[in-house]
Amino acid sequence: MANLTDGPALSPARTRLALLALALGGFGIGSTEFVAMGLLPNIASDLLPQLYAASPAEANAQAGWIISAYALGVVVGAPTIAAAAARWPRKRLLLWLLVTFTAGTIAAAVAPTFGLVLVARFVAALPHGAYFGIASLVAASLMGPGKRARGVAFVLSGLTIANVVGVPAITWVGQQAGWRIAYLAVAGIFALTFVAVLLAVPWQAGNAEATMRRELKAFIRPQVWFTLAIGAIGFGGLFALYTYIAPIVTDVAGLPEWAVPLMLVCCGLGMTVGNLVGGAMADRSVKRTMLTFFVVLMVALIGVGALAQNWVALAVGVFLVGASASAISPAIQTRLMDVARDSQSIAAALNHSALNIGNSFGAYLGGVVIAAGFGYRAPVWVGLILTALGLLLAIGSFTLDRVRRARGLPVAGHTEGIPTLPVEAL
Repeated sequence: MANLTDGPALSPARTRLALLALALGGFGIGSTEFVAMGLLPNIASDLLPQLYAASPAEANAQAGWIISAYALGVVVGAPTIAAAAARWPRKRLLLWLLVTFTAGTIAAAVAPTFGLVLVARFVAALPHGAYFGIASLVAASLMGPGKRARGVAFVLSGLTIANVVGVPAITWVGQQAGWRIAYLAVAGIFALTFVAVLLAVPWQAGNAEATMRRELKAFIRPQVWFTLAIGAIGFGGLFALYTYIAPIVTDVAGLPEWAVPLMLVCCGLGMTVGNLVGGAMADRSVKRTMLTFFVVLMVALIGVGALAQNWVALAVGVFLVGASASAISPAIQTRLMDVARDSQSIAAALNHSALNIGNSFGAYLGGVVIAAGFGYRAPVWVGLILTALGLLLAIGSFTLDRVRRARGLPVAGHTEGIPTLPVEAL
């Protein structure tokens, strides 16, 4: 496989600037993806006023479709764009994706009806997975051998930091000035990222050997499907809770509306810590990282479900949910890049399709149990079931590896800390 970098090696300072520019895009994506969760009641009351007046719970559940629409846009866009544009120069593709993010987010902010907002959020989500996938490949090539998961984690750190700073701050702005102003602020972040990537990220050629057919070969590999299912189902636990965090804070814990951004900060801090820890651990053992933090995520969800009425316990539980889920993400990304072999572009993007299927599942199923009258704790128990299924799928995937080894068959991957793919494949 051809090396993606062209020209002389970058200085450490230039490498850091390039990584920061890529992470800024993650910051924008984290803001646009998660800000709706803290503003769900505001969006529901504005776009669904009659339903909200009759039943706030049903209006909040229906407003959750906005989150599902975004998630489905990621699912559709990630493999499509990654496979079709695998030969494109990486930087050019990133810039076009950022243009689409900016335009789509503005469209959502100005759309006059609930239906049009749904469409705009779907369109705005199309570049999400491709951006993270291509940015992860660029970051991995910049970081060098033995640091792939840390390169992935660096890009994802923008998303996790968004949950510490961007989402709470923009949520507060949305509560004060309206949710539409919040989305315009997010569009400004994407415009700033465009400039940063244009100036700081080096030119990287696309993979001249890539073809749509070769990229799509990823789908014939059972372990790719196993890994996608782990993310798609297992991550429903995080999103079942996170989607309805605002009413959990106000209705279950009995806290005022201004406490919602503070609880989002707790989750964001957990995501930031978990992402860094998970990235470092995944470079040693993807298997150990994934299995350990799925168990931690289950314990944290049980704590939130049982003790949500206590704001201290809720804050600790939300922190642990964010930390454990984010620790799993670099492991799944690295696992996909390994088991997909030479379908690297689509593999790097498919992770985000999988996680956003989890987002959609969590948001939708959480809304179903709320609308059915089970209360705002019910999505947490739905999330626990999804997380347990994700753990079982992970165990099944690694068991299949063990069986193949016992039979003397090749096992692609990095699951025991020893990468078997060449760095040039990135």
